[in-house]
Amino acid sequence: MTNNEIIVEVQGLGKKFGSTEVLKGIDFSIPSGRIYGLIGHNGAGKTTAINALLGLTAYDGEVKVLGKEPFANRADLMADIAFISDVASLPRFLKVLELLQLMDDIHPNFNREKAEQFLSDTDIRLSSKIKSLSKGMLAQLHLSIVMAIDAKLLVLDEPTLGLDITFRKKFYRRLVEDYMSENRSILITTHQVDEIEFLLTDLIFLKGGEIVLDAGMDEISQRFCQIIVSADMVEQAKAQKPIFSTVQLGQSIMIFDGLEKSKAENFGPKTTPSVSDLFVALMEGNNSNKKNAQGEMQ
Repeated sequence: MTNNEIIVEVQGLGKKFGSTEVLKGIDFSIPSGRIYGLIGHNGAGKTTAINALLGLTAYDGEVKVLGKEPFANRADLMADIAFISDVASLPRFLKVLELLQLMDDIHPNFNREKAEQFLSDTDIRLSSKIKSLSKGMLAQLHLSIVMAIDAKLLVLDEPTLGLDITFRKKFYRRLVEDYMSENRSILITTHQVDEIEFLLTDLIFLKGGEIVLDAGMDEISQRFCQIIVSADMVEQAKAQKPIFSTVQLGQSIMIFDGLEKSKAENFGPKTTPSVSDLFVALMEGNNSNKKNAQGEMQ
């Protein structure tokens, strides 16, 4: 935690749909100048939590965004919050140029010049009708519009879903280089966790409506370790109760939480687990799970 302004403060956030408890009284806070990854399986409660922050759903508990309760103050907050979902909702009957003009007229914190700069890296023409754009182009247009809004909180829910890897890398690079500042915070949900690991400052893992991890990346690198255990040390390593273990290509690989450095060095080569490997460890324990080459959780 830093001394920066608290952008989001959540205490006892709960939500039920009928008899199903989607969020079970979770607590977390997001200071300014941080980039949080909100990670969880489908149904873990990520979208519901985001909807609560955006004032799109009622809930139990207390939520403050920029010091305001979002459900009661949504109109005021929208000047300082930007949101990108995996489904771009844009007025298809307009031309791109007309959309930029509309945003310039209605949003106090929209920078048209920045939007045009972002679009210059795409194949989208300002004269194009939005309804003629491909799915990928629609997503690029949506990203360009939102990235041009001077918001204090940017919420990204699967922001690059369906886009090719070249654009995804450009987008995340620009997010860090051109958008992020000490006065802003970003909250990202995605299944392509390995692609965003380099830019995250903090992680929140949700499982079944509860938080199983809320920690900064520095803390994670100190707290968790992944070891390729020497064949003659497997039993000794198991005695230290790893949170996850597997065998790959004949090698025993274990992840530990809080293992003393002196013990870890005896067992074999040690690294910090990737975000996706840590996710599997904390979500699945010693149950089998698979991860594909792009780091997408299955």
